[in-house]
Amino acid sequence: MSTRKRLYAGTLAVLLGAATIFNAGVGKGEAEGNSENTYLVVFKDQQGLPAGYADAIKKAGGKVEDKLDKLGAVEVTSKNSNFLKEVKKSSLVLEAGVENTVYPEQTIDGETISAEDFTEGADIYNNYMWDIKQVTNDGESWKLPGGTGLSADGEDIVVGVIDTGIDYNHPDLKDNYAGGKSFVPGYDDPIDQNSHGTHVAGSIAAKGRALGVGPDLKVASYRVFGPTGGAATSHIAEALMTAADDNVDVVNMSLGGYDWFQDPAYATKDIVADVQLFNRAIQYAIKNGVTVVGSAGNNAVDLSSPGKLSGDDKGATHRSPSSQTMIRVSAGGALKNLAFYSNYGVGKIDVMAPGGDLGPNYDPSTGAGRDNSYLAWSTVPVLDADKNVVGHAYGGKGGTSMAAPKTAALAGVVIAKHGKDQLTPAQVKAIIQNSAEDLFKPGYDENAGHGLINAVNALKLK
Repeated sequence: MSTRKRLYAGTLAVLLGAATIFNAGVGKGEAEGNSENTYLVVFKDQQGLPAGYADAIKKAGGKVEDKLDKLGAVEVTSKNSNFLKEVKKSSLVLEAGVENTVYPEQTIDGETISAEDFTEGADIYNNYMWDIKQVTNDGESWKLPGGTGLSADGEDIVVGVIDTGIDYNHPDLKDNYAGGKSFVPGYDDPIDQNSHGTHVAGSIAAKGRALGVGPDLKVASYRVFGPTGGAATSHIAEALMTAADDNVDVVNMSLGGYDWFQDPAYATKDIVADVQLFNRAIQYAIKNGVTVVGSAGNNAVDLSSPGKLSGDDKGATHRSPSSQTMIRVSAGGALKNLAFYSNYGVGKIDVMAPGGDLGPNYDPSTGAGRDNSYLAWSTVPVLDADKNVVGHAYGGKGGTSMAAPKTAALAGVVIAKHGKDQLTPAQVKAIIQNSAEDLFKPGYDENAGHGLINAVNALKLK
């Protein structure tokens, strides 16, 4: 059995056992079964595209579709079945591979409440948002200097949301919306036609019936997903690069898949370019002062053990996009437990944040004992059958997608306290880690990393 088939066989077992969805990176051309495949070509020069790059692509039978100049890479289409072999002959090329498709994290979804059914005050926060209360100590952090609570402290701090878009007309988000861009072919509007990105944005900066971790932070939409389906690696990398160029302070990526490095017969043939490009985009953002936060994934597996995802223990499986320089977030529940779906792993998790689950009596193998009151609530759009936004609402979801934005918001809160451009991303990460509530094993552990994020502790840490 081939390595790729072994990977999917191992994944299927995870799917059935944990009732989650595997978001593997899939080669675009291969997945669509087209004779014309889409590739990534990463050049040795990280600062730009080298002289002669276009000729090298053309000589190998390729056509440049998109240029990521600042990352030293291009997206290419080709009908030449030997394109990869030919283009790698160029001395300019570091690596090339089939371009992968990445998906938003699949979440557990609960019921919704219409925003049109107006109730005076922050009733959604008061009645449902245990997760925001857990991070802020029942709103105590909002009262501290720089806490970006119900004040103006965070008005200049922007968190970029690389996701399905944002319902920027939502009553709880419209005043904190800082603009957006779409990287989805055929969709120019950064509006959310899914609900995922709006839920993420509300966890960060909702200010109305719902409240985010930083209700006076700003959010910007960098839309990479259409109404359905995934996003090409190059589009996500371009969104991250653009967010950095736009001088956002933090970026949240509640998305991902897996790349696998297996035995020599297949070793990294199709995926090194994908990993290289993501790494360059992450480092570009960090070098430009952006704190990058990402979700750990919802497959309930040990990311430090390749056999859990690939079906054997040869090689390694890489969470993508991911980097030691990011803040990688696992998901916890209302009882400060590791959520049943959350990935974990020594060296793969930095902190844990509340992402919601289905309660202490839920059995993932049978679906019995489900309790939706343990889900994380936030803002969502109301969509019609054609995925158009026709209203605004609040809904419950569960996932590491819901955990990461609370950490991204905390990063924004920390930056607001110390002043814009006064901390490096590494310093922001250190403050969040050092102020986290220690759970499970003393010190660092594979489930919560350095612990459960805590905004009060973070703001009091000097």
